[in-house]
Amino acid sequence: MMDSRIVLPALLLVLGLATGFAQSPATGKACETKNGTSCEECLKNVTCLWCSKTKMCITYPVNTILPPHALCPLNEARWGLCWMNFQILIITLSVFGAILIIAFMICLFCCCKCENFGSQRFEAKMQRQGDKMKTKQEERRTEMTQRHDEIRKKYGLSGQNPYSKFA
Repeated sequence: MMDSRIVLPALLLVLGLATGFAQSPATGKACETKNGTSCEECLKNVTCLWCSKTKMCITYPVNTILPPHALCPLNEARWGLCWMNFQILIITLSVFGAILIIAFMICLFCCCKCENFGSQRFEAKMQRQGDKMKTKQEERRTEMTQRHDEIRKKYGLSGQNPYSKFA
């Protein structure tokens, strides 16, 4: 399977090029025929740009990302919505993008920080459980030796173990 770091930029590049080359002269003339109408009429076609200053419907210049100032100033250009100019649209999208990037960075920082904190907490818990098991084992061992000593006393075997010299 292809790596998503390669596929996503390639897909965006292909879509961008397809959008740039998809503009044909027939769609370009469709916008100019809407001159003298209203902004709403002009913007029914997504390839059109309305200039409030000149009251003209212009084909959106896809070769440039933003319409040039000579064609229509950004604060007078309308695309998509008649009530929002291009300048406000760019500022809004920039702020929204910045907020998303900052939120992503905060989440990334918090997740990494919490993951490290969680692993330290997990290691401490495992250490406590290990210590608890060791102390229980030591208690059982001392109880067993006490019980064995009591049994030896009961049956009179409390003396020297004859087999201790072989060990």
